[in-house]
Amino acid sequence: MIDTMERSATWPNAATLAYYAAFLILGLSGAVMGPTLPGLAEHTGSRIGEISFLFATRSLGYLLGSLQSGRLFDRAPGHLVIAGALVVASLALAIVPTLSLLWVLTALLFVLGFVESTIDLGGNILLVWTYGARVGPLMNGLHLFFGVGAFLSPIIVAQALLRSQDINWAYWILAIAALPVAFWLLRVPSPAIPATAEKRSAAPVNYLSVALFTLLLFLYVGAEVSFGGWVFTYATALGLSGQTLAAYLTSVFWGALMLGRLAGIPLANRFRPSRILFADLVGCLISMGAILFWPGSLLALRVGALGLGFSMASIFPTAIALAERRMVVTGGATRWLFFGAGAGAVVLPWTIGQLFEGVGPAVTMYAITVTLVLALGTLALLLRFTAHRRSTGPA
Repeated sequence: MIDTMERSATWPNAATLAYYAAFLILGLSGAVMGPTLPGLAEHTGSRIGEISFLFATRSLGYLLGSLQSGRLFDRAPGHLVIAGALVVASLALAIVPTLSLLWVLTALLFVLGFVESTIDLGGNILLVWTYGARVGPLMNGLHLFFGVGAFLSPIIVAQALLRSQDINWAYWILAIAALPVAFWLLRVPSPAIPATAEKRSAAPVNYLSVALFTLLLFLYVGAEVSFGGWVFTYATALGLSGQTLAAYLTSVFWGALMLGRLAGIPLANRFRPSRILFADLVGCLISMGAILFWPGSLLALRVGALGLGFSMASIFPTAIALAERRMVVTGGATRWLFFGAGAGAVVLPWTIGQLFEGVGPAVTMYAITVTLVLALGTLALLLRFTAHRRSTGPA
């Protein structure tokens, strides 16, 4: 009865709105490090090449968190798990700008990545449990709020820099904002695991489907995190803009991603997930082509950031919606998808950081482009070698 009632819902309920608020915080937190990287380097007396390791450390925490927290949602009330993660994230964000030792900051960013993965995985899987095959538009809505947070975060950083010449208040504002959402979730009942998911969880796992979806998210998230995290440093290193303008440039990317997810809500009702993903990846490659063709143009970078953000917008939620159609979605299975996402967020940003000073800033855009080409190839393999899990509409 719970399964039927929850899946028949057609409009976000109180719990869904709480997930949206949690993803707003997740977006704020996820986008804050890119434009504050030079400030963190100054606080710790580090070079950009050294402090870029923070991307890998945070993503490693996300990676391990994905593996561990997936099982928690099969065993404990989901809202309790997410609320606890939000409280820990709030404490971590409050402490980050006060640290002067790089190794302590590195450890704290690992913890932040761990709890961010818990929030991310929890919001996605609880929404799938609530709405089942109807999750597409609401999944785009969930990730829209991530985009809103990611759009606002660099603006908050820019204002903090203008008013105080430091990054401290940017982190403290985010830390304060996380707490009310945690208390909100504690007041709303957690959804139960759908009975159909419990039965399907005993079925044999299609390892090929899991592997291909994991690889797709590995490549996509690597590209998204790399662009959002490095475009600020890329623009300033090439002398295309100052710090404040570069922070707003980061907001252009995340703002376009926000608008793209808003547009993705009605599109998810009209088009197959496979077609949406293909169009998204082609749009990403066209946008990167503009940046690579005019590498010294701030206008081209702005246009490319706008197009890339809009094209990337629905890739993650659409991939999750497609996975719901082609594989069993349980906490244990979903954790591998988020493991792939976390691994992508580790590997590519870290690789760019190691090459940025030695090879030059241009390596950023070339690495992202190659990654997106591989993602398009992975999508083709996924559609060729995976089949519908059940009759839930065309994929």
